[in-house]
Parts: sequence; structure tokens; C-alpha cells
Amino acid sequence: MEKLSKISKLLNKIYYNIFVENFNGKLEYNFPSDYYRWDLIKYLINKYNYIDYLEIGCDQDQLFSKIDIQNKVGVDPVSGGNLRKTSDEFFKENNKKFDLVFIDGLHTYEQVKKDIINSLDCLKENGVVLVHDCMPDCMSKQAVPRYRMTWNGDVWKAIVDLRHNDDLNIYTCKIDQGIGIIKKGKNTSILRVDKKIKDLKFKDYYENYNKYLRVININEFKKMFK
Repeated sequence: MEKLSKISKLLNKIYYNIFVENFNGKLEYNFPSDYYRWDLIKYLINKYNYIDYLEIGCDQDQLFSKIDIQNKVGVDPVSGGNLRKTSDEFFKENNKKFDLVFIDGLHTYEQVKKDIINSLDCLKENGVVLVHDCMPDCMSKQAVPRYRMTWNGDVWKAIVDLRHNDDLNIYTCKIDQGIGIIKKGKNTSILRVDKKIKDLKFKDYYENYNKYLRVININEFKKMFK
């Protein structure tokens, strides 16, 4: 994740709180302490015998190093993985198909949506796209521009946006900062939101996150992917 100077943090905070939103509500998710994103990924790999894995945004390989699979590609412009490119550069050149894609790159709505759409284009039949950091617990963690180190960004807006599609089935598993789960197929719960996605604020999310994200727990996830 890009480092911010103290001045940048301060200026971004002032801008966001004055011109975008100032809301102090805080959510308590109680994420499980014994089940993380790598556990969910390993479950899917073993359940469906996946062999091709793509990770967008690898940072220091906290996740990438834990994934044991026949073929894996990690894309990051700065560190980690095994390809030093932006996701846009990678997808423009890519001609491979993947069973499983994990998206943890730039945490802005616009870029995450683009990464999801590009991932779906290179997804194998019965493949899954996963998206990290879908569940911020306070306004400052989802503020764009960013003004703190612990940051989910507004990734959640990409989930809300794509849940309008009738050919994508989307859930969010309540573990490890929220993992979006996207599969091709009939949408069994199409979401309708009155506002434009870009106009949604954290207060909207705070009041509607279960509806927006279609939140499930890990046991419900395993029943779906049994």
C-alpha cells in the first residue's frame, strides 16, 4: 500500500470531512479469529480441485505465500507476487483462464469494479472471484482519498453496483474484513438502490450493509459451496 506523508493524511482528512461526509457511527462485526482469507481460498481449492489461481495486489505476500496450488500468478506494481505490473497492464496482455481470482489491489470503487469485470472475463467455468476488504467498520477506513494506514477503501460500492446484474450471484462472507464472493449465474437476489453508486456515503452503508452486501457467515458459505 502506498505510504502517505503526514501532510497528505491531514489534507485528505480535512477534505473528506468537510466536502464529502462527516459521520461517526461505528460497526462491530466480530470477525472470527480462527478463519481467514487463506482458509476460505484453501477450502475452495480443495473442494473443486482448482489448479489456476490469480491474485491482484500482493503487497508483502501475506496471502500469496500461503496458497498451495499448481499454477499461481500474483500481480502487483510494487512488491510481492511474481509479476511486476498494474492490474490494468496485466489484463490487457493476459490470455490465460483462472479457476480462482482474489482481488486486493487499489481499494477504490472504480478500480475494484474494473478488476472484477476483467477477472470475470478470464474466469473458467465454475470459477470464483473473491474481493477483499468489503466491510469497513467506520467512515475513516473507507474514505477516498485515504487518510489512514488501516484502510478498506470504498470496495463495498463495487459489490453494491454489481449486485444489480442479473447474471452474477454475489455474497459477502463475514470474515477477515469482508470477502466478496462472485460467481457467474442467475442472480437470486437482485439489489435495487435509489441513489447513484458514486453518491452513496458510509452512512448509507452503516444503515444497510447487510442488505447491500448480502452478508453470510462461514458456515453458510460452506453450505453454498458443499
